[in-house]
Amino acid sequence: MASTETTSSSKKLRVLLIPFFASSHIGPFTELAVSLATARPHAVEATVAVTPANASIVRSLLQRHENGGTPAQVATYPFPAVDGLPRGVENLGAAAQADAWRIDVAAVSDTLMRPVQETLIRAQSPDALVTDVHFMWNADVCDELGVPCVTYNVVGAFSTLAMRHLTLALVSNSNTNIEPEPEAVSVPRFPAPEIRVPTVELPEYLRSQERVDYSTYNRLYEVQGDCFGVAVNTSLDLEEHYCEMYAGNGYAKRAYMLGPLSLRLPSSPEAGDSRYTDWLDSKPSRSVVYVCFGSLAHVSDAQLDELALGLEASGMAFLWVVRADKWSPPERWHERVGGRGMVATAWAPQRAILAHRAVGAFVTHCGWNSVLETVAAGVPVLTWPIVFEQFITERLLTEVLGIGERLWPDGAGVRSTRYEENEVIPAHDVARALKTFMQPGGPGDAARSRVMGLAAKVHAAVAEGGSSDRDLHRLIDDLMEAAGAGKTTM
Repeated sequence: MASTETTSSSKKLRVLLIPFFASSHIGPFTELAVSLATARPHAVEATVAVTPANASIVRSLLQRHENGGTPAQVATYPFPAVDGLPRGVENLGAAAQADAWRIDVAAVSDTLMRPVQETLIRAQSPDALVTDVHFMWNADVCDELGVPCVTYNVVGAFSTLAMRHLTLALVSNSNTNIEPEPEAVSVPRFPAPEIRVPTVELPEYLRSQERVDYSTYNRLYEVQGDCFGVAVNTSLDLEEHYCEMYAGNGYAKRAYMLGPLSLRLPSSPEAGDSRYTDWLDSKPSRSVVYVCFGSLAHVSDAQLDELALGLEASGMAFLWVVRADKWSPPERWHERVGGRGMVATAWAPQRAILAHRAVGAFVTHCGWNSVLETVAAGVPVLTWPIVFEQFITERLLTEVLGIGERLWPDGAGVRSTRYEENEVIPAHDVARALKTFMQPGGPGDAARSRVMGLAAKVHAAVAEGGSSDRDLHRLIDDLMEAAGAGKTTM
């Protein structure tokens, strides 16, 4: 049975938000909930609905964002039993590498997931629903209830639409003699520059054509086009030409570009944050390389060894977030690196780190939350994508925006969305990339100039009257109008 932690007020627009089972989705959904509630505190009430094992993630985020009161509520619904998945594992970050696919499959299952989510929605009886893209049935549920349903994309417009265009191209070419697995593909119907991606760097569903039922993706796109609207955690100043495709190409009835939402929210420091900022305080401006591959990346021990040795050989100061249960650095590595390097083995306050004057570059996996945070902080990037859409997002950063470079140059070796296909990037290549990028007058300086310009624009976008701020209030106004009418235009 669904449960909620506080009593709803019938006088406000009650918005229910349901994210996918990953911290990288739960975070942006919580930010949207807080943004909705704080933008119109007397008119909007927001509730984030998650499964029990994910509730602590939302509560922790809300605690960091509270400013004189609880900005949003938390509701829970049961995670269904999934064959082969240990009980209590309800988040991709908590799943073993071999089990992550079970969560992905369960998430899009009408049989497993729809009943528990539909029960929640009917019990909560919201005035509007914001759903993750995985949960396609929620649009039907909202249609039955006569309330608006908004799909929220936590990945940027560039990568989302690139995957959409590639999927539709595969569907249209399925009965032709076109080579099924070319070495690389170009994203069709995209503005210049041409975006070309090696097949091995595509998301799995775009690689395994003979094993994929594309009707699922056709349905997803149909739902997005038919529902009340689509919201994206991005800014027109960051992805203007791609944002315009949502309305211009008829992909959505209404499109709301709301980001970067994290910039709208107050963030209280947590115990332990000072450990990182105190260390950074001891370093010269723009001298530190920050390295982090997000919450979901699986990196081999051999690659971690080479990365450790490359950081050592570079001579650069670095702050490295390592999420590996059993790996330890090469013998006497800590002794040789000394105070030049700092290693965090769990969570680190990324926004505070990137905002520090000492950080000069970010070695990133190109996850969208990290992209937004580094742009907001004005820090250039060296890209090291690992999974799913990250290799596509890399092209936005390096080829479109020009705010960074690939750490491993094109043609140097095989990178892949499949863990077992990746070649190990050797230590000397890591060291060379860092030294070249960070040298005075080098490519890092040019990238920094561009990203600092973008930083000013995205801060302005979320400020009062900015493009993202206007879209947030337009979203609220549209939902209130639909709720007041007692029905949506479907």
